[in-house]
Amino acid sequence: VGTQDPENMGTGVPASEQTSCAKGDPQVYCPDNAGGTEAGQVTDCDSPEDNRPLSEPGCSNPQDCGQLMASYEGKAKGYQVPPFGWRICLAHEFAEKRKPFNANNISLSNLIKHLGMGLRYLQWWYRKTQVEKKTPFIDLINCVPLRQIYGCPLGGIGGGTITRGWRGQFCRWQLNPGMYQHQTVIADQFTVCLRREGTTVYQQVLSVERPSVLRSWNWGLCGYFAFYHALYPRAWTVYQLPGQNVTLTCRQITPILPHDYQDSSLPVGVFVWDVENEGDEALDVSIMFSMRNGLGGGDDAPGGLWNEPFYLERDGETVQGLLLHHPTLTADTTVTHITAFDPDSTGQQVWQDLLQDGQLDSPAGRSTPSQKGVGIAGAVCVTGKLPPRGQCRLEFSLAWDMPRIMFGAKGQVYYRRYTRFFGRDGNAAPTLSHYALCRYTDWEEKISAWQSPVLDDRSLPAWYKSALFNELYFLADGGTVWLEVPEDSLPEELVGSMCQLRPILQEYGRFGYLEGQEYRMYNTYDVHFYASFALVMLWPKLELSLQYDMALATLREDLTRRQYLMSGVMAPVKRRNVIPHDIGDPDDEPWLRVNAYVVHDTADWKDLNLKFVLQVYRDYYLTGDQGFLRDMWPVCLAVMESEMKFDKDQDGLIENGGYADQTYDGWVTTGPSAYCGGLWLAAVAVMVQMAVLCGAQDVQDKFSSILRRGQEAYERLLWNGRYYNYDCSPPPQSCSIMSDQCAGQWFLRASGLGEGDTEVFPTPHVVCALQTIFEFNVRAFAGGAMGAVNGMQPHGVPDRSSVQSDEVWVGVVYGLAATMIQEGLTWEGFQTAEGCYRTVWERLGLAFQTPEAYCQQRVFRSLAYMRPLSIWAMQLALQQQQHKKASRPIAEQGTGLSTGPKLGPKEAMANPK
Repeated sequence: VGTQDPENMGTGVPASEQTSCAKGDPQVYCPDNAGGTEAGQVTDCDSPEDNRPLSEPGCSNPQDCGQLMASYEGKAKGYQVPPFGWRICLAHEFAEKRKPFNANNISLSNLIKHLGMGLRYLQWWYRKTQVEKKTPFIDLINCVPLRQIYGCPLGGIGGGTITRGWRGQFCRWQLNPGMYQHQTVIADQFTVCLRREGTTVYQQVLSVERPSVLRSWNWGLCGYFAFYHALYPRAWTVYQLPGQNVTLTCRQITPILPHDYQDSSLPVGVFVWDVENEGDEALDVSIMFSMRNGLGGGDDAPGGLWNEPFYLERDGETVQGLLLHHPTLTADTTVTHITAFDPDSTGQQVWQDLLQDGQLDSPAGRSTPSQKGVGIAGAVCVTGKLPPRGQCRLEFSLAWDMPRIMFGAKGQVYYRRYTRFFGRDGNAAPTLSHYALCRYTDWEEKISAWQSPVLDDRSLPAWYKSALFNELYFLADGGTVWLEVPEDSLPEELVGSMCQLRPILQEYGRFGYLEGQEYRMYNTYDVHFYASFALVMLWPKLELSLQYDMALATLREDLTRRQYLMSGVMAPVKRRNVIPHDIGDPDDEPWLRVNAYVVHDTADWKDLNLKFVLQVYRDYYLTGDQGFLRDMWPVCLAVMESEMKFDKDQDGLIENGGYADQTYDGWVTTGPSAYCGGLWLAAVAVMVQMAVLCGAQDVQDKFSSILRRGQEAYERLLWNGRYYNYDCSPPPQSCSIMSDQCAGQWFLRASGLGEGDTEVFPTPHVVCALQTIFEFNVRAFAGGAMGAVNGMQPHGVPDRSSVQSDEVWVGVVYGLAATMIQEGLTWEGFQTAEGCYRTVWERLGLAFQTPEAYCQQRVFRSLAYMRPLSIWAMQLALQQQQHKKASRPIAEQGTGLSTGPKLGPKEAMANPK
């Protein structure tokens, strides 16, 4: 393409669709209404799959039920729009406008506690932004503002993403790894043109926007006659064109395919337009897809951008399109086209071209390179003929080819995963477009086969079906990279002790995703602990790859000293045999330089080592990979040996250090604690199991002894008769009811342990603690409608002793709900989790940007966060629960606390059906 690191986008339409309505014979067909849904207000309890009394698990009747569709005035159901997912009328306006958490939201007492940290952060922020000219990994000064606009992102895993908002705008871009641009590009639009008897009767940009550019275009679509429906990785937008007897259904498809390690990596999306002519006259319909070359910012200003048409015939299928060549971005388009127009002008030339005959002029050859400061855009158009009462289908693809990447430090060139299948030369956009348009029906069949067991399960509430799949957006849109691993990048001295490390990394690549779009650190491990359920259940090889990378990082050290912001202490970046907090910052050089996090010295954190051990065993249990377990066994021994020093009185139970030394990095913990103590006992119990599997009798005896002593200390020091105290500090802090106090038990049960012969925490105590959390942290907080607050005092007031104890952490709540389901409290689990979904997706307008946290009022914190992927732990708990019911005697069913046969490796992965 003429550049060293070519990056090309493509929007394509198969030539076979230019004149025919749909593939196959006959070409005109009637819509199949069987897949449609009623278009009025949609409520979970009224849906056909969830029509049961409120007393049954998972069903509720909040006041806001159906409010997102309350303004929809159209009657169109759309073509085969599924009954389940997140649905919103394009005219909807969210009443509540929250703000990002900042210093103004900190109480005076907490402000005084963190004054030193605040001053050090300001100094660090100034040096980072003004001296180094870098973006801080957490920017507390310039938080991403609230924009209630996002929809399903386009693009597979690790190739970059483009987000199309629910009103139809292209508005969030992550094409450079881990770095986001939150801006709407006005020229990126779909436009419809209707013609009857050779005359254009209707032409409309399918956008509710009214911009100051391209003013010759017909903007301001009436949003009351359109709705958006998301069930990731697909989305539907239905437009009922007033007065035209025409309904358009745009279906957006991305190849997110569980257990698929090829197509899931592709940087493509497909738009399928099903056009229904409900009138008695024949009709010509044209859909024009316009796209700016670039985002209109500083990257475009130097000029030199150019577009050209392409034509590709392969395997009997022809695709035509438009390539947008950009030194940092890409695109590809089809059929009749206009190669170049100015997206900052009135746009009259393009508009009149389409208006004249429903087609574009299609000039041959490449465009002239853009001049400095002048934008350039292109457009493609597909036309189909509809007889009276007929239907046609028009297909577009959008592909971007950015094969080579460099992180911010520009120290090493990497190739994205998809280049293994489509080459590294930067000329793959036409081939990607062709492949996507030929394969998307196969992708949809696989998506349906994966999702149907959940969607067809009448025992599951509709909100859960939406949350389970839509929260998966973060696996692709979490700044995600999926890279080929160079042979020479794996150190021999470390690889030799792990037999499967090299084969796993070289076969399945290297995977990284951010803690959050605003918290820019790859594979933040204390948070991945929660999110990892989605990865190990759907792409287990990527989970194993991540674990091998974490093991490598654990065995390394970086003794460079730096100042930590919370304590002000100078300490090394990374110590040997300690799990790193994260694998690095995409604006630096991740994997080579780990621990971008500088708030705390996490070598003294109490949870990271334990979470590694617990995840290793769970991953072994769910995959059955014994080679993985053998490789990880020495690393687990090393990190547990490192952890031993935190048991200062040798009672078998570790102590926290009197500061925020775990994932709750703003919530001080002193002495033995429910959270870290529970994780410790669970990890010790897991070490006993691994020692048996690895034939290490001495290790088994050692950890069995620690476990017995630790259990006694944990119950004696922390159990108060109703729940486990937060820690062993003086009251009132120690009395706080922590929603996450059973995290250790959660992982044990997910790993087939924690009951019967492998019981660590007395089952009656666990159930009582969960019931207490439900009573106080859930029902006594915000009327029971916002999930579980992190900390609650026993007299019914949220714990405001820290900046995090009175927050709701969405990912923690989903993990808590999974724990409740594991212990037979299924109704309570669904009630708890539903509060988070309703708050985030329906009340606050934070769809496809689920935050880490929100408070009862006013604020949220850290948009688009990793931890809510933990909702897949709920699905695992349901599958394990169903497996138990199927395998236990009838007389035992329904107790919820059976000690029946444990799930074996791989069996837990079975579909619910």
